[in-house]
Amino acid sequence: MEPELEALARRLNASLGPERIITDPVRLRTYECDGLTNHRCTPALVVLPDTAEQVAAVVRECAAAGVPYVARGSGTGLSGGALPRADGVLIVTSRMRRILEIDIPGQRAVVEPGVINVDVTRAVRPYGYYFAPDPSSQQICSVGGNVAENSGGAHCLKYGFTAHHVLACEVVTPDGEPVELSADGPGYDLLGVFVGAEGTLGITTKITVRLTRVPETVQTLLAAFGSIEAGGTAVSAIIGAGVVPAAIEMMDALSIEAAEAAVRCEYPPGAGAVLIVELDGPAAEVAAQFAQVERLCRDAGAFEIRVAADDAERALIWTGRKSAFAAVGRISPAYIVQDGVIPRTALPQVLARIDELSAESGVRVANVFHAGDGNLHPLVLFDDAEEGAGARAEEVSGAILDLCIEHGGSITGEHGVGVDKSRYMPRMFTDVDLDTMQMVRCGFDPKGLCNPGKVFPTPRLCGEVPGVRKGPHPFEGKADLF
Repeated sequence: MEPELEALARRLNASLGPERIITDPVRLRTYECDGLTNHRCTPALVVLPDTAEQVAAVVRECAAAGVPYVARGSGTGLSGGALPRADGVLIVTSRMRRILEIDIPGQRAVVEPGVINVDVTRAVRPYGYYFAPDPSSQQICSVGGNVAENSGGAHCLKYGFTAHHVLACEVVTPDGEPVELSADGPGYDLLGVFVGAEGTLGITTKITVRLTRVPETVQTLLAAFGSIEAGGTAVSAIIGAGVVPAAIEMMDALSIEAAEAAVRCEYPPGAGAVLIVELDGPAAEVAAQFAQVERLCRDAGAFEIRVAADDAERALIWTGRKSAFAAVGRISPAYIVQDGVIPRTALPQVLARIDELSAESGVRVANVFHAGDGNLHPLVLFDDAEEGAGARAEEVSGAILDLCIEHGGSITGEHGVGVDKSRYMPRMFTDVDLDTMQMVRCGFDPKGLCNPGKVFPTPRLCGEVPGVRKGPHPFEGKADLF
């Protein structure tokens, strides 16, 4: 460890206690990556704070020493957003798991960042409410991580992303000062800037979330198709008819194979794709729309439709989809997952082209995605013990992102840019766009110590270490441009 880090470790050990500091090289390896394991880096030091005050104290020490730091929750991210720095501190908020307040009349709850997503719903379900954002990792992912990445989930089609369910955040700024960001505050929407900034603007220590009333009725069906293109046609027909389901999810044959091997979800045999459609709301409205969805699925070529009779059958239908990412481990030693977005109308063409890319490269691709909003989750499979296999998988993964951009989409829908997709940012944005984004980052973190090296492809302006821009930025003094 470098002398300045050794000195920092001693100060933190003295102020926070040795039980909150990790310096042992073996224990540090626990934190070397998030859910995207092909990016790894062992941190120099890990801190496990219990309170907001301790988070602020650590950040102030890092700022004073000029040491970079990264915040981490449960480590379930899929873009390398919580990848630590070998020369920095990793601040892990997993011990901050208190639900501080439940305000049912105000339809809100106040939680610490380490609170697990599904635990919010468990706490308020007896009152007839739940927390709507539901990433597939909701059994383990933390609300603080959801805020950092603006996570979505299967039901984001109807209910939106984390940003739509966060009312306020207490944030420790990069100079170690606690501030309150609120959706109701005057002036600029700083809360909107912070949510989804991937931990580059500060560390949240308290989050006020919106609670949603449990719907009167929920109905779920599973439709099996001979091909994924036919399933895509059904999705377009459902949305085109003006029906907005709570969720529309699709899995192709390869992802079904993995799910069957892992959790025995018993989807219809021989299916080239399955479509999960869930409707919720007033009983009469759901009944009418459900009949319409069934008809549209059959018209698109569904050869079998299963309707969940109760919550147990509904859970069984969802089991395969919710376990899809982990299940792929049953059929491949390693994989890369992406989350590019395309217009729904482009689903058949893009999915067909992904099949072609897979055939041309010899790299298998399993498709699992939020079909309702065109958020793809291609799982690019490879054997990391085979020389060159990882590079080929990366090439196919990049080609899929290029395909999303070509069809008017985006390189990320909910997983974030992190380190994994930063090199693709110039394919979507001009230098002027990237400089403007970085100017916003500089406003929060002029020293570039807060989660540096993420999102942006190269050091730009004052917000990255190393490489401070010399001389004024071209836009300085030209406020009329904004």
